[in-house]
Amino acid sequence: MGIERRAFGRIFEMCPHLLSADPYSDLYPVFDFLLNDVGIPYPNIRTSILRCPRLLVSSVDDRLRPTLLFLKGIGFVGNDSINSQTSVLLVSSVENTLIPKLNFLKGLGFGYDEVRTFVLRLPSLLTYSVERNFRPKVQYFLEEMNGDLGELKGFPQYFGYSLEGRIKPRHQMLAQYGFSLSLPEMLKYSDAEFNVRFLDMRVRLAEEGRSGLVTLIVVSQLFAYLAQ
Repeated sequence: MGIERRAFGRIFEMCPHLLSADPYSDLYPVFDFLLNDVGIPYPNIRTSILRCPRLLVSSVDDRLRPTLLFLKGIGFVGNDSINSQTSVLLVSSVENTLIPKLNFLKGLGFGYDEVRTFVLRLPSLLTYSVERNFRPKVQYFLEEMNGDLGELKGFPQYFGYSLEGRIKPRHQMLAQYGFSLSLPEMLKYSDAEFNVRFLDMRVRLAEEGRSGLVTLIVVSQLFAYLAQ
C-alpha cells in the first residue's frame, strides 16, 4: 500500500492489535472495502490508513459498511463521496457518535437540510466532540459575542478554531475597543495578518477621534464668536 516503514511505529502504537492480526482474514477485507465499496483509488489507500489507522482494526460488517451507508444517506455521494481525506469518518459509530452530533446541531434550530449542508461543506464537523467543542463554542458565541446562529450557517469553520487559542483572544481584543468583525474576518487570518488589521482599525479610530475633537473645537469657537 506504499506505507513507509517509519510510519509503522505510530500505526502499531495506536492499534497494537495489528501485531496479532491475520492479514488474510483481518486486513484484506478492509482494503477490499476501501477500494471497492468506498471507491478510494489504490494509490490513496495509504493516505486513508495514515490518517486513521483504526480503519485496519474496524469490522467491515459491524462498523465500516453501516457507517458508509449512513453517510451516503445524508449526502456523502457524488462529488461529496467519502475519499482518502474523509474516510476517518467510517470508524465512527452511527448511533453513539454521528447521530448525537447531528441532533445537537438540529437542536440549535437548524433544519435537516441546513445541518446536511453544514457537514458536507465541512466533514470534519463530524469528528468534533459535542461536549468539548460544539457546546462551549456555541455558548461563547451566543452569550459573550451576542452572535446570531444564522452567521454560523455561512461559516461552520468556526467550530474548527480553538476557543481558548483564537476565538476568545481575538473577540476580547476587538470588544475592548468596541470593534466588530464577521466570523471569517475575525478568525481566518493568521496572527500576524489579524494584528495588522487590528492595528489599522485602532489607527483609524484614533484619527476619527482627533477629527471629531477638531470639529468640536471649531464649533465651540463659532458659537463663542456668535455670542459676542
